[in-house]
Amino acid sequence: MNGFTLVFLTFVLATSAVLLWLAQRQRSNALRYREQVPEAFRDQIGLAVHEKAADYTAAKMRLEQIDIIVGALLVLGWTLAGGLNALAALWGLSGWGDIAAGTGLIISALLVMAVLDMPMDLYRTFVIEAKFGFNRTTLALYFSDAVKQGIIFLLLGTPLIALLLWLVSHAGSWWWLYGWLTWTAFTLFMFWLYPTVIAPLFNRFTPLQDEALREKIVNLLQRCGFNNDGIFIMDGSKRSQHGNAYFTGFGTNKRIVFFDTLLKSLQADEIEAVLAHELGHFKHGHVRKRLILVTLTSLVGFAALGALINAPWFYSGLGVQHRSYATAMVLFLLVTPYFSAALKPISSYWMRKHEFEADDYAATQTNARNLIQALVKLYKENAASLTPDSLYSAYHDSHPPAPIRISHLAAKLSAPTAS
Repeated sequence: MNGFTLVFLTFVLATSAVLLWLAQRQRSNALRYREQVPEAFRDQIGLAVHEKAADYTAAKMRLEQIDIIVGALLVLGWTLAGGLNALAALWGLSGWGDIAAGTGLIISALLVMAVLDMPMDLYRTFVIEAKFGFNRTTLALYFSDAVKQGIIFLLLGTPLIALLLWLVSHAGSWWWLYGWLTWTAFTLFMFWLYPTVIAPLFNRFTPLQDEALREKIVNLLQRCGFNNDGIFIMDGSKRSQHGNAYFTGFGTNKRIVFFDTLLKSLQADEIEAVLAHELGHFKHGHVRKRLILVTLTSLVGFAALGALINAPWFYSGLGVQHRSYATAMVLFLLVTPYFSAALKPISSYWMRKHEFEADDYAATQTNARNLIQALVKLYKENAASLTPDSLYSAYHDSHPPAPIRISHLAAKLSAPTAS
């Protein structure tokens, strides 16, 4: 056992302990206030609905705790217990070249990881989500989605991985920079491709037919200066009762998408307010900023991998004797979440700030009261916690806690207007 092994174990245990503690805080907070609806929501949300949200949160947190423990054990199994080392040995016997065998190793490792994650996801979908009335996915649809995702991964991931391994072998000491440029180009391509090619493989997207609502939305888009490739309704109800709305893509390939479940639960003015919030992300350049952050983060990641890929202590410290560029990449993917966990609250804070900015923008384009009403309905129908733990929220949540967000918007209603 070298020094890096001890550092790795420390990060795995410390990160897991903190995540378990935060999940327990969230669970305890939900149950502590289960029989008391927060004052700001008492006129809109009844006690039975609030109790359901508390029970739903508690169930999710219990599963999250199990997931944290299982995840840590699997990482240790892949590394110190020799899982990845054994898989690398098998591919070493294949007789294929380094790039072909390395590509096979990475793909097989990622597929095995996906299969090992499946039992937890099945329980989440068919037990917890079903128990609280949200799941609409059938087993046939679930496995059909899994097969489609696997095929897409093989078709798009195989050449990308092979190219990255080729760059490591042939591009010299600056391979990581060329690898980063390749990854960035691939990410942008996928962001452009997803709305029109990949998403329709899983859901049906139909143009918005409600003329009155369409006119209201078109007027909003014109006021906001948002050019798009269409307004579509997604059949989200075939998998879940949760509602949502988003816009996706970039350039001329931008789409506005409403879940059909959202349209069933909100009035036209409320839908307009929700869309105004999404457009607030566009007007403030949040999508662009997040893409830049992801790009810079991946640059740091590739640079770090470039420094580690030829370091013997990196392999031996993680229980791997079969050193190769492919095993280094898999190891890096396995351990990075634990070494970067401390950065998560910074990212969460930044994204919550974006949500406040988008809410502020929506309040300038529509009536803030409509957005409040829409959010309360969504909290109610999605069984969102109205009493989240502050530390859990600070670490995990990309959206502000419900009471804080509603209070922020309510202040817009009482704020004096400029004369």
